[in-house]
Amino acid sequence: MDPSPSSPPKPRVCAVSYLNTVPLVWGLVHDPALRDTFDLRFALPSECADQLSTGQADIGIVPVIEMARQGLDYFPGTGIACHGPVRSILLVSKVPFREIHALATDSGSRTSAMLAQVILAERFGVRPRVFSHLADLDEMLGKADAALLIGDAALRVDPVTLPYETLDLGAEWIALTGLPMVFAVWAGRKEVIREPYGRIFLESCRYGLEHMDDIVRAEAPARQFSPDLVRQYLTHHIVFELGDRDYEGMRLYIQHALRLDRVMIPTGIPA
Repeated sequence: MDPSPSSPPKPRVCAVSYLNTVPLVWGLVHDPALRDTFDLRFALPSECADQLSTGQADIGIVPVIEMARQGLDYFPGTGIACHGPVRSILLVSKVPFREIHALATDSGSRTSAMLAQVILAERFGVRPRVFSHLADLDEMLGKADAALLIGDAALRVDPVTLPYETLDLGAEWIALTGLPMVFAVWAGRKEVIREPYGRIFLESCRYGLEHMDDIVRAEAPARQFSPDLVRQYLTHHIVFELGDRDYEGMRLYIQHALRLDRVMIPTGIPA
């Protein structure tokens, strides 16, 4: 008897290692019906984008700016967005915002780094020199007028008690545009954007949202956050299921970024 043909390789999926991604991947990790679907690995947002760019990953949770730069397509329905203050994207400045000449951005950030530049240009009329730095607020402010913290690093500081000017960039975007801000989406090359993968990502997200108590119990001690912070952040600040207005906000963000960054936006990105 001829040997049975080998199974096709699983799609290589890169997910972000921050707290805000946990509900999206909870089903992929914990639901027996989903957890063997992909070859799943974790990295920073910028590293996920690089893995798609180099072909090391087929699908990833990708910063929106990198989706545009690389001409990737996305799976609709899930992602990382906010409809108000996001809490985990903080611009911290030791000078008035109109006097920022140098901005140190978290090295894991790309969409947020561009968002900071959009907000500074549109609201405060400044175009600072921008450079990437490890997420250490004291060191960043020792080398620049302002610092951008994202993800878990931003959650570890209390903007109310910091002796600096701070902006929540989710709230700033919404005040500027009246639309939600989308930070990241499940994206990949057009040939991998097909069913059933989109359905699986949506099912994983909904599984995570249904198991929020389990997520809080696991992630609070693992990341050394209080359970209240984890629950508040994941249920009030981050939006995981996306609709038409979210994608309207995403397209507008890309337009703003285009004006600043001259990103070549491929025409194939879905409207």
